[in-house]
Amino acid sequence: MPTPFTRQTLSIPVNGIELDAWYYLPDVSGLLPVVLMSPGFAALKGQALDRFAAHFAGAGLAVLVYDQRNFGRSGGALRGEIDPRQQLDDLREVLTWASLQPRLDARRIGVWGSSYSGGHALQLAAWDRRVRCVVAQVPTISGYQSFLRRAGDRVHEVRAAFARDRCARQDGGAPGYRRVIAEAGEPGIYAGDDAEAFYTQARALDGGWDNRVTLRSSELASEYEPGLTIARISPTPLLMLVAERDTVTPADLALAAYNQAGEPKRLVLLPDGHFDPYARHFQQAAEAARGWFVQHLC
Repeated sequence: MPTPFTRQTLSIPVNGIELDAWYYLPDVSGLLPVVLMSPGFAALKGQALDRFAAHFAGAGLAVLVYDQRNFGRSGGALRGEIDPRQQLDDLREVLTWASLQPRLDARRIGVWGSSYSGGHALQLAAWDRRVRCVVAQVPTISGYQSFLRRAGDRVHEVRAAFARDRCARQDGGAPGYRRVIAEAGEPGIYAGDDAEAFYTQARALDGGWDNRVTLRSSELASEYEPGLTIARISPTPLLMLVAERDTVTPADLALAAYNQAGEPKRLVLLPDGHFDPYARHFQQAAEAARGWFVQHLC
């Protein structure tokens, strides 16, 4: 039988703002291991992360899942801005916050990330030995390689747009924006029915989600390289979940990065595409992650 748990809503102060979070506490005595979770690029915590969190909490793990700055009910003045370095620094502060909580065991902290935040999980585990276990689901490995594949023969055109946006902001103008998924005749960053279904969920959530991110977010994403430090994660236990037909965070890049990681590590191949671990293959993804956390944190 799953362990009963409660869920609280709270705000976590980090780097001058507050992050809106859900805090899952299993109904057991003693210090608890904890898993930190955050959503991927332009996503919200209510887009299946609550299902993963409940799955983990039912196994006796405390869980903290929060919305990134500039999204949902979290703070941040420039809505829709995604800076991976800032998100990483926020995650590190969340880790520090968790290490100071009286119910949580600072020696048993795990990190779970998916897609963009999967890259954050890899990066943080490589940097910070307070992370004792890491799960990266369909993670970003190389923003540069993903950018080249997505932009195709428009690479120079897109880079010129980045440069114009920088000039406009330097002159005091408003930042440029682009759609996350296609809308009103404007193309989106993500194409396909699966991406549209995933991000359309965000509009139904109580977080004021807007279907756009700053153009600078895309520029920063094209420069983000969490795969470069994957060899430094060892000896922290690493689980990677890779979707066989993933073209958003390409499967071949993830598999090549996994081969560079040291032990202990485990690879789980999931069927289908990038967004399928959140729904169609949720059970397989959630059980693999829960088992890894239980094995290495409990």
